[in-house]
Amino acid sequence: MKTLTNINVSSLQDAVDAAQQARGEGQAVFFSGGGTDLLQQIKDGTVDADVIINLRNVEGADQISSSGAETRIGGLITLDQLSSNNTVMDSMTVLAQAAASVATPQIRNVATLAGNVTQRPWCWYYRNGFNCFKAGGDQCFSVVGENQQHAIFGGGPSFIVHPSDVAPALVALDASFDIAGASGERTISAQEFFLMPSQNAQRENSLAADELLAGVRLPALPANTVSSYYKLTDRAAWTHAEVSVAAVLEMNGANIARASLVLGGVATIPWKLTAVEALLAGKQMSEALAREAGELAVADAQALSKNGYKIPMTSAAVERTLLSLASA
Repeated sequence: MKTLTNINVSSLQDAVDAAQQARGEGQAVFFSGGGTDLLQQIKDGTVDADVIINLRNVEGADQISSSGAETRIGGLITLDQLSSNNTVMDSMTVLAQAAASVATPQIRNVATLAGNVTQRPWCWYYRNGFNCFKAGGDQCFSVVGENQQHAIFGGGPSFIVHPSDVAPALVALDASFDIAGASGERTISAQEFFLMPSQNAQRENSLAADELLAGVRLPALPANTVSSYYKLTDRAAWTHAEVSVAAVLEMNGANIARASLVLGGVATIPWKLTAVEALLAGKQMSEALAREAGELAVADAQALSKNGYKIPMTSAAVERTLLSLASA
């Protein structure tokens, strides 16, 4: 591994300025919060970096603050801090559970919210040096290769699955993302942030090369809201979702006033189940309704040669998640 230049900064503006200067000198620059994914990619050779801008000393970038209208969460908060914060656990259970489901305690102690959202895909072809779409090539090797854990929604030309656990929860909570860059600050919705391969085969999000995810904003939820994150994996720890469901239900007595459901582990972006949300609105939860919702959730799924098992698994996961919330 080649020698890297490490730059420590104390503010996001300093980080942006340092990145702009280094890029002006022709260097490849990357931002690092926890660095768990970035450093692994550098070791594996999927990232060719010259300069690492260390964000760990940025003051206040790991804080949570709430007002009557919204909760703001700094992008540098660790997943452990996020999962154990009282505000998040009490009013945004789905987000706390998603953060707690990531990897291992050791990883969660250093990995950050922003890092989890912006991590690159874990497709074995991309991670092992194949010249695929994600690496700037012109093909997706999984189409005719090993595709057991690839996408059944939103695929083409690449069939990666988005690897983040917290991303589906953020989309389900109608989050907005605060982005900092050389051109200033901007805020976009979580849904706008993520890009399908058909939009840009080399990218998973709309960050420009000189931008970073500074934090997220979450609108206040009605008191009668329940939520949950359900994750199925192929082993107990240190792995990504085979299928996950982030569900947020606003209740009106026994009826569902509003539903927000987003899948993880099965699509190239956090996959919002708009048709299922419409089905649930105004109805009282029952086993029959949950089963219908699970079936509708996979109506448009398109399996590759080896990942068809994800279709019934996804249907069952949606059904189980909804039934668990009905008894909450």
